[in-house]
This record gives sequence, C-alpha cells and structure tokens, in this order.
Amino acid sequence: MGHLEIPPEIGQVRDTLWAAGRPAYPVGGCVRDQLLGRTPGDYDMTTAARPEEVMALFRRTVPTGLKHGTVTVLTGIGPVEVTTFRREGGYSDSRHPDAVAFDATLEEDLARRDFTVNAMALDRDGTVVDPFGGQADLAVGRIRCVGDPEERFSEDALRMLRAVRFAAQLGFRMEPGLVRAVGRLAPRAAALSAERVRTELEKTICSPRPGGAEALFYLGLLERYGPGPVRPLEGLGRLPAEPLARWAGLCGALDRDPEPFLTALRLEGRIVRACGGGFRIWRAGLPEHPADWRRALADQGTEAVRAAVWMAFTAGEDRRDELERTIAQGGCRSVKDLPVTGGELAALGWNGPAIGAVQRRLLDHVLERPEDARRDHLLALLERWKKEERTK
Repeated sequence: MGHLEIPPEIGQVRDTLWAAGRPAYPVGGCVRDQLLGRTPGDYDMTTAARPEEVMALFRRTVPTGLKHGTVTVLTGIGPVEVTTFRREGGYSDSRHPDAVAFDATLEEDLARRDFTVNAMALDRDGTVVDPFGGQADLAVGRIRCVGDPEERFSEDALRMLRAVRFAAQLGFRMEPGLVRAVGRLAPRAAALSAERVRTELEKTICSPRPGGAEALFYLGLLERYGPGPVRPLEGLGRLPAEPLARWAGLCGALDRDPEPFLTALRLEGRIVRACGGGFRIWRAGLPEHPADWRRALADQGTEAVRAAVWMAFTAGEDRRDELERTIAQGGCRSVKDLPVTGGELAALGWNGPAIGAVQRRLLDHVLERPEDARRDHLLALLERWKKEERTK
C-alpha cells in the first residue's frame, strides 16, 4: 500500500518517544482512514513508554486513563491519546478488563483490538504494520474480528454494536462468522449502559448507510429497550444526516409509540418530545390545509411537526414543501406571539383565568386567519367580544 504520511505535530510526538528509546506508532482508526483516502479526525498512538514516562517527556499532558495506560498529549492540531502497549486480563463485566499488564509487544497490543481494520499501526518509515490482514479486509469491504469473534465480544459487548456501526459508516459487510457470534452473544448487550448503546445507535443512523441499523434490531442488540419490530430503514438515507431527522425517521419505522424506547435510551428530552409528538401527528394524518399546519405548529411545536413530516417522507409521502412554506410565512404560534398583552386585556376588563381563555381564543382566531394578527384589528375584535358579553 506504499507509505503513509502523518502531520508534523503527530510525527513530533512519535519521534520524541523514539528518541527516548520508547518505540511509538500511530494506530487504529487514523491508519484505517488514511488507507481509505480519508483525513483522520484524530490520532491515537501506542508506545512502549509507561504513562509516567510519557508525562515526563511532554510539557502539556492530561492523565486521561492512567489505569489503562493512556495519557493525552496536547499538540497544536489537537489531542493525541498515547497508550502503553498492553495485554489484558479477564472481562468479568463484559466491558472493561479486570487487569492490564504493560509488558506487551506491538503485535500483542494489536491482537487485543476489536476488528482487523482497526488493528493496524504505522511504522516510523510510514509502512503499515498489519499482522491480522486489515488491509485485505479494507480492500474487500469487510468487518472481521481480530481472532475469535465470540472471544472478542465476550471481552467487550459494546464491540457487537461497534461492528454494526463500522459496517454502516464504511459501507462494509460484516463477516458471516462475526454475525453468527453476535446472534449468540446479543443478550450480553443488556449489561451495557444506555448511554453507550444510544451513542452507537445514533452514529449508525447518522452514517452514510443508516439502513445498517436494522441489524441492531434483528440481531437482538436492542432487546432490553423494547422497541418492538422495525420496518426497513433504507429511507433514512434520504433525510438530513443530523440526529433529530434520523431519529424521527427511525421512530417512523416502529409500530408503537417511540417515547418509552427513546426515554430508555436516555436520549435528550428535546428529541424524545419531538419524535413522540411527531409520531402522533403522523399516525393521525398530516394536516391538509394551511390553517391545520399552523394549528399543528402551535399545538406541538416546530420540531415535532418536522419530525412527523420526516416520518412521512421515509414512508414515501413528501409534504416537506407545505410545512416549510407555512413556517416561512411566520405568524403567531403561541399566545406570547400575540400583539396584544395580558395587561391590555386586564385594562379592557378581563381578569384572572379569563385572560388566559381570551388569549387562547385570540390565538385560535389568528391561526385560522393569520391576516388578522394585527394589533389594531385584535383590539377591535376584543371590543366586539366585550360588548357581546355585556349583552348576554
């Protein structure tokens, strides 16, 4: 594959370690991305140096994971995680090693990693150190475990979700033996924190191939969160690659109210409310008339109505232009948007709960007739209502 280049700042970190007699290698995703012709988002490094040696060699460091041998070195182009070559003991919690020993070789360090495409390092002369066939797997578009997949997934159950995520992000397929191992060990995913599961699911649905998230459902990796069956997700790729749109599209593929599922995943409240409200709007039928769109925006909020439209779009019904035209027209969406204040209503003779009732009546009027949302017009309308009350 030739020689790969790294930024000078990363090379300086590597060369400082080598000069101290401690071999060091860029490793993992940064090597994978360069081989794919992509610019790495960040750089990790593996080294023979112990954490205390790393901190002594560099002026600006953060002890981010000393227990596991990791020190973050701060450079002019961003942080670099520098981790000591290590071997790991058992994984009694299916997530973290019970013990870490810093007496490994580079190849032993690479052997503990999850997938072959992430188990490559970059030598000092720019050649790729690839003892497990990661370059061959990149060439054929395959996600394959380093060694026995059941052993890798027994060590860390999150790797099962990462396999699905990497396949979606890279447009690769998962090796059949890996898929079989996930099917057998999927119940172990129930022990993972909801936050980690949510992060992997969100990265998957926001990837270039979000339909790959179907595997998380049919392999049973989300069973703990009770989402129920999911319909095909290929339509997600037509939505903006941002969280609210993709979560909305996913929720539209479920057969039940998505709020319990999203809440169990500890998703932020804004997205839970928008997707829950959007699901109800979509299932009841999208608005048909401009006044109905305005009323939906007033009742449910812009994000919920957008979520409903995205759900419909993934199902083949495109109502986006209608919604965006309504939003662009502006107008009153809540009582606080009315050009008449509560104080003015009090001055006209309303008080207490009656003020709120009149405000809601005014809002209902301007949602139906947005051209009436002028102060002079509404004051005249209020005077008329007041006279009608007196004559009753």
